[in-house]
Order: sequence, then structure tokens, then C-alpha cells
Amino acid sequence: MKFIILFGPQAVGKMTVGQHLAAKTDFKLFHNHMSIDFVSQFFDYGTPSGKRLVNLIRHEIFEEVSQSNLEGFIFTCVWEFDLQSDWDYIEKISMLFESRGATVYLVELEADLEERLKRNKTENRLEHKPSKRDIVWSEEDLVKTYEKHRLNSIPGEITKGNYLRINNKDIEADIVADMIKEHFKF
Repeated sequence: MKFIILFGPQAVGKMTVGQHLAAKTDFKLFHNHMSIDFVSQFFDYGTPSGKRLVNLIRHEIFEEVSQSNLEGFIFTCVWEFDLQSDWDYIEKISMLFESRGATVYLVELEADLEERLKRNKTENRLEHKPSKRDIVWSEEDLVKTYEKHRLNSIPGEITKGNYLRINNKDIEADIVADMIKEHFKF
């Protein structure tokens, strides 16, 4: 199995690129808001209950998928590089899949804040992420997270072999998916 962790700041295009990559490869996509928006119907993601349930759902999905015969699985997330807990989480889920014979691929997307604020309002994003439909809140959260955390790696910081970084500011998601597919020979 191929396990792709597609990461980068909010509204950089992870889900949309993941959708195109899934369509081109028949890999399954589990974008981070599938669990967040499900749980937020009951508990805000920022609460202890919300975080616990999101983590529980993700853990159970990862357990089942890592033992399955799926060819590939794409997971999207925001990685806050200044938090050791985020480094630990990426390592934990990578090790789970690797322990079951999967190959892990890390794909980092980047685009500047101005571009991400534009993408925050796209039809596809709002259709698939109900919690982002409150644009005022979503923009404030995006800016606040940008100011508080480092959301892209420093060159050379990620030392895994199967790693690709793409500045997708001026590249359509479909082309980014092609770039990923070609780079890793999927």
C-alpha cells in the first residue's frame, strides 16, 4: 500500500489536490475535515471531547485501512512544525502504516497567505467543509494560525526519502496531482 500524507497550511489546496490524485490513481482520500466536520455536529473541534472523537475516528480508520488490501490511501492534514506533538503524530501514523508493509509518501504544499485567503472561499472547499462556510470565522482562524504556528517546513528539515514539496500558488490542482503521480511513479 501507498500511504500519502498530504500536508500544508489551511486553504493551500490539500483536499482539492487529494481529490484529483485520488481520481488519477484510484487511491482513497480521507481529508482531515471528514472527521472534523462529522464530530463538529456534536462537539466543537477545539473542545476536549471534539479532539478525542476526531482522533478516535482517525485512529480507527487508519487501523482498518493499514490492514486492508487498498492500493493507496491519501490523508490530508495541517502540520504545525513548531509543535513536537505534530511531529510525533506524523511519525506515529507513518509507523503504523510502515509496520504493516505500506510505503509512506510525504507531500507538502505551500502558497502565500494572500492566495490561501482567496482559496478559503472556493466553491469546492465550502461544499466539502461545512465548518469553513462561516467565512469571517474561517479567515480569522486561518490568519491566527498563520501568525501563531509555522505551517511549512524549513528546507532540509524533512529528511524522509519519499518527500516532495510543491509551491502550488500558480498551479492548478489537477497539474499538482500529475506532478505527485509522476514524481512517485504512482
